Amino acid sequence: MEKHLLKDFELDPKNPSVEALQRWRSAVTLVKNRRRRFRMVADLDKRSQAEQIKQGIKEKIRIALYVQKAALQFIDGMALKVEYKPSEEAREAGFGIHPDDIASIVRSHDYKNLNNIGGVEAIARKLTVSVDGGVSEESINRRQQIYGVNRYTEKPSRTFLMFVWDAMQDLTLIILMVCAIVSIGVGIATEGWPKGTYDGVGIILSIFLVVIVTAVSDYKQSLQFRDLDKEKKKIFVQVIRDGKRQKISIYDIVVGDIVHLSTGDQVPADGIYISGYFLLIDESSLSGESEPVNANEEKPFLLSGTKVQDGQGVMLVTAVGMRTEWGKLMETLNEGGDDETPLQVKLNGVATIIGKIGLAFAVLTFLVLTIRFMVEKALNGEFGSWSSKDAMKLLDYFAIAVTIIVVAVPEGLPLAVTLSLAFAMKKLMNDRALVRHLSACETMGSASCICTDKTGTLTTNRMVVNKIWICDKATQMKGNETADELKTKISEGVVSILLQAIFQNTSAEVVKDKDGNNTTLGTPTESALLEFGLLFGADFDAQRRAYKILQVEPFNSVRKKMSVLVGLPDGGVQAFCKGASEIVLKMCDKIIDCNGEVVDLPEDRANNVSDVINGFASEALRTLCLAGGVAIEGPDFRDLSPEQMKDIIPRIQVMARSLPLDKHKLVTNLRNMFGEVVAVTGDGTNDAPALHEADIGLAMGIAGTEVAKEKADVVIMDDNFTTIINVAKWGRAVYINIQKFVQFQLTVNVVALIINFFSACITGSAPLTAVQLLWVNLIMDTLGALALATEPPNDGLLQRPPVGRGTSFITKPMWRNIIGQSIYQLIVLAILNFDGKRLLRISGSDATEVLNTLIFNSFVFCQVFNEINSRDIEKINIFRGMFDSWIFLLIIFATVVFQVVIVEFLGAFASTVPLNWQMWLLSVLIGAVSMPIAAILKCIPVEKDTSKHHDGYEPLPSGPELA
Repeated sequence: MEKHLLKDFELDPKNPSVEALQRWRSAVTLVKNRRRRFRMVADLDKRSQAEQIKQGIKEKIRIALYVQKAALQFIDGMALKVEYKPSEEAREAGFGIHPDDIASIVRSHDYKNLNNIGGVEAIARKLTVSVDGGVSEESINRRQQIYGVNRYTEKPSRTFLMFVWDAMQDLTLIILMVCAIVSIGVGIATEGWPKGTYDGVGIILSIFLVVIVTAVSDYKQSLQFRDLDKEKKKIFVQVIRDGKRQKISIYDIVVGDIVHLSTGDQVPADGIYISGYFLLIDESSLSGESEPVNANEEKPFLLSGTKVQDGQGVMLVTAVGMRTEWGKLMETLNEGGDDETPLQVKLNGVATIIGKIGLAFAVLTFLVLTIRFMVEKALNGEFGSWSSKDAMKLLDYFAIAVTIIVVAVPEGLPLAVTLSLAFAMKKLMNDRALVRHLSACETMGSASCICTDKTGTLTTNRMVVNKIWICDKATQMKGNETADELKTKISEGVVSILLQAIFQNTSAEVVKDKDGNNTTLGTPTESALLEFGLLFGADFDAQRRAYKILQVEPFNSVRKKMSVLVGLPDGGVQAFCKGASEIVLKMCDKIIDCNGEVVDLPEDRANNVSDVINGFASEALRTLCLAGGVAIEGPDFRDLSPEQMKDIIPRIQVMARSLPLDKHKLVTNLRNMFGEVVAVTGDGTNDAPALHEADIGLAMGIAGTEVAKEKADVVIMDDNFTTIINVAKWGRAVYINIQKFVQFQLTVNVVALIINFFSACITGSAPLTAVQLLWVNLIMDTLGALALATEPPNDGLLQRPPVGRGTSFITKPMWRNIIGQSIYQLIVLAILNFDGKRLLRISGSDATEVLNTLIFNSFVFCQVFNEINSRDIEKINIFRGMFDSWIFLLIIFATVVFQVVIVEFLGAFASTVPLNWQMWLLSVLIGAVSMPIAAILKCIPVEKDTSKHHDGYEPLPSGPELA
């Protein structure tokens, strides 16, 4: 039933099609406030315009890359030398080139004029920077004033008043405002001042309260998203400043900075290549070309926003911010907004369907009230005479009908998703998880399988050399003492070649921190090796100065090794290689003996070394052995047939020595063969395809490259598996919190609609006035969402099965609770409405006002207690964790206090009269009875889910047995 009704509101959580996005927008036909409802929804028109601008920029870059190269070759012999003159401001600051000139050279790949100037060294001189020492800290401000800052133009943040204006765009509130103004005018004419203003002013005050509370809630959400956006943009690079290598934010990059690039980095600004090895740049984000290009002395131009696919290098920054094409491109990315989440879309569908039902009830209520009024006038022979009181009566009927629409159209449903996601994302950010896409937080609640790396995720991201095999002996490392002992036991020649292999063949560096202590910058493995070398008292800088590096082959996941060719002081050359033990061993036919001499490596000795390697490996892997699981190596996995994969994948617990391609294949098969919702972790550039393919891509924040982070949905900032579990917990909490809110709101909707409609049909009046319904709307909409949609998760959530693909959002237990509570409330309110005066012996001139106030009060307390009931859809104990949720407690308290104020002190505006303590007690008791009713309802069995997990696990029990 739900699937049929909401077929136009189905959306893929990742990369939804434009057709699907347009389809659900067209299906939303009844919206009270389009500005607010669609504020967190992508603007497809703006997105289309931005895409056209982006394509124009890419085409421009493509022309610069290809057409101009050909043109430059054609006019090679004819080109005249261009004279670049600095601006007066730049000259006074000590610089020798105009910002636009240097930006133009790189942007247009102007090889000719770069050579005419004298190459990168001449550019560095014009920028008053040393290629070896970098810029000086004292020149940073001057450089930013002359050449600009590395930021792009962003839209200004929305102010609180803008959110107030959005909240006031609600069509029903505008109609009620007009009704209120007319009511004040007619009231003053008929009843005088101030009595004639009470009804109208009451509506205006209620509208004001609704607008302010709504605006405050929306504004707080926007602040949370703003903080999240700032966190997303935190990208760091390594630069040399004042002769020291340090890590800084890309937004602090200035023209003249010397930047170190390595695999997976984002090029932070436009620049010129200085030096490097096998530097391969992916320019697809700018030019659209899929083929990466080599950067070297012949092709020295590097563009901001491109990615380092392989290798390493050093560049000189020449242009930043809006002087780069990337800056202009990023400006267009501000337009259009992010894609909406599947739950937002689904609840837009629910709101549309309920809104149509509510509109029908509102029209019927107005027609019934009006027809009854007309018939009564005709029967009394007064149809020909009309007074201002008659007009007020009809106006009141119209206001009630409009207010029913206000209550009936659950505008807060899709917005509650945004509120819950914003709250969850803010909390996760504090817990070291950065959610880059809204839908990921939602989808993580459905994750049924997590594929994770071992190093840095299941283990800490810090490595040390724990054991070494040298000179045919294995030694356990225990700090400086062991290093000193080793130096006495092995020859100087062996120590010398060991330190050369460590210090020459590395992509890491040893730098001094502010306190003068040595700090290593590099990957955990590289840092561990350098720290081991430093234990021997060696000087890293002295070692590097003594030899000249001629060529480097950087490490990557395909080669599994890093090699370097160095020039020796005597004029000779030497190669050093490190990497996967079995690969390096196969390359060798010589070994260094205990005296530091190179000798042959016969087969029996190579086998002995291989046994040592396997012994070390088995020690490192012992903690990963899992009972009942299958461990498989990547090469074996990728050779399996589809039938074999289908058989073995459910039993795989460990995949060792796997390539990124193996990870991608595993993720694809888990999703397609078994229908799993897969979360996958990754840190390297080559992990990007698997991160993109998975339902939820989780990138490592410390070890992860910028390429991996960009492809991921969530960045785990502390590289800790516990944080991944926390994301899953919050994902489930978001889904369940929205279900709680929907259950609560639908109950209020059903009761308010039916009681007002049938009362109008039978008695000719509605028991709940416009002001009262506006207050109820505030309770069930904004305040209800704040109370229920922001509940923190509990550990019990992980004992429940994840939400499967295609599962109905409004579950059978929810329908059971909604119907049960609605029946109870309708019976009680109907009894009070039709026979309350007799049963409660209410008499006197104000008997009707007292009874209507009691009905209103009882109705509100039913919602207060039902809000508490809604804290858990299936468990009987709804108090567990309630006192840990201060937002929930605050809203319940505020609702009760304000209800007392409305009834006791604002009667003139809210059409209420003060109640005695017996009436108050009765109202509270009527509401409180809903709690034992909720417990009884939860004991009613509903159809259980019979689905099984692909590896045979059955879903855990739900319902009263979990109470």
